[in-house]
Amino acid sequence: MSRVGKLPITIPAKTEVSVADNGVVTVKGPRGTLTEKIDRDIIVKVEDGKITLERPTEQKRHKALHGLYRSLINNMVVGASTGYTKTLDVVGVGFRASNQGQLLELSIGFSHPIYVLLPDEIKVSTVSEKGQPPRIVLESNDKQLIGQVAAKIRSLRKPEPYKGKGIKYQGEVLRKKAGKSAGKK
Repeated sequence: MSRVGKLPITIPAKTEVSVADNGVVTVKGPRGTLTEKIDRDIIVKVEDGKITLERPTEQKRHKALHGLYRSLINNMVVGASTGYTKTLDVVGVGFRASNQGQLLELSIGFSHPIYVLLPDEIKVSTVSEKGQPPRIVLESNDKQLIGQVAAKIRSLRKPEPYKGKGIKYQGEVLRKKAGKSAGKK
């Protein structure tokens, strides 16, 4: 069996999971409601506060779907109960980040500021502390959406390899290159 797919998912308190006949799994929790359409071959069972998934055969396709849907349902349960947070650091002299509602304004070394309109499912806040780079904090209950939006924001100005200027995830370790003077002796 799939190592990921055979693990049961524990349903936390204040979280409800329901499976419809057409293969739609709905998770309701304190942070919101998420739904996912499951392939008709995968069987989802909700019993005794645990969710288990089963596959009909040992085909390669069924093995892949088994692990995939177990991970997707687990992400939905975690998102509906506790939610997800991504933090990005804006590193560079004169680089700034601010927001007004869902509109994120970035000054990241271009001739004009960049405006990013974020989806309503994501809550954004910016933090500017003295001595620290500006931070963008994204919160959502949808792991896929928050990861996609964070990657889009990071792609506007990826960290460059010499000084590390740009937008990076908090805790991301960058491999810096030596400058051209390092080769001479």
